[in-house]
Amino acid sequence: MAFWLDPGKRAILYQTGLLCLLGLLAYYLISNTLINLERQSIATGWGFVDKEAAFEIGESVIPYSAADTYGRALIVGVLNTVKVALIGMAMTLFLGAVIGVARLSTNWLVSRLAAVYIEVMQNVPVLLQLFFWYAIFYEALPSPREALHPIQGLFFCNRGVVFAVPQPHPAHKVMFAALLAGGVLVYLLRRWARARQAHTGRSFPLASVGASILLGFPAIVWLAFGAPRGMNVPELAGFNFQGGVTWSPEFIALLLGLVLYTAAFVAEIVRAGIQAVSKGQREAALSIGLRPRQVLHLVILPQALRVIIPPLTSQMLNLTKNSSLAVAIGFPDFVSVANTTINQTGQAIEGVALIMLVYLVFSLTTSAFMNWYNQKTRLVER
Repeated sequence: MAFWLDPGKRAILYQTGLLCLLGLLAYYLISNTLINLERQSIATGWGFVDKEAAFEIGESVIPYSAADTYGRALIVGVLNTVKVALIGMAMTLFLGAVIGVARLSTNWLVSRLAAVYIEVMQNVPVLLQLFFWYAIFYEALPSPREALHPIQGLFFCNRGVVFAVPQPHPAHKVMFAALLAGGVLVYLLRRWARARQAHTGRSFPLASVGASILLGFPAIVWLAFGAPRGMNVPELAGFNFQGGVTWSPEFIALLLGLVLYTAAFVAEIVRAGIQAVSKGQREAALSIGLRPRQVLHLVILPQALRVIIPPLTSQMLNLTKNSSLAVAIGFPDFVSVANTTINQTGQAIEGVALIMLVYLVFSLTTSAFMNWYNQKTRLVER
């Protein structure tokens, strides 16, 4: 048979031709860009990464100063974005689940309040919400000298939220290791309890035992080190607070805006997932004597998760990508730091490529985790 009459060979020929055209197009774009950059005497390359940054960053997870390199400054921006994304995801999942369940409450007031929250938050652009919360801190809250002081070691002012933290102590690292060990033990205990229940039908009080392990292991370490109680309490010194930890207005405004906005969409996803479970499941669970809370936890939510997780993945990705709006309120996330680097070095192509690469890695990592969890919760066909 002639190759042009063979569908398989024709497909290979067409795909090879398409790849050649794409390669020629890429070559033209790259070569034309390099020629234009050379004509305008614009430097290219990654040599700027090792040069001194010479600009300060207001917030940093790791130590940083203006004498550090652009590479370290970019790492600071990445870590700031990761901090916002991780804290935001945890808060969004909790708030969205609560609002979603409240939306289905039989209590008329609770249901209507949840509906109002969802409608308002979904229909106000997230950027406007960021501006609103940012303005609240700078306009509605007092100066540090007149800071709100609801409890010992906690202050609210237009410089942010300042709170006390434990003094550094060698026991803290060991307590963290004990917490991780407890988590591993609880995971193994959970697998054993499920296998035991499947074989014998007898349940195991995993919640109380697991909580005792997670709290007890660090508590034992804390007592073994002499129960250190030292606290780093913030104190007013001049026009600002010294000591403790300060969450800036920019960080809090960004976190509140992203969480409240995304949680409204998560709440609707949770509501739809719960309603996707047939009423007969609930009625059957109640008929065997389960309490409403047990019905929700043991029967409804495990089945609803299979409907909730795929659209929930998109919302987690949206939260991470929307964090790039932090530049509008002055929070030094990766986009903000990269823009400053571009302005000072002129390395626009490299800077934009880094921004695209970093957010691509964030998105792929989030998708991989959510897809893994989706695989664990899916129905296994026999």
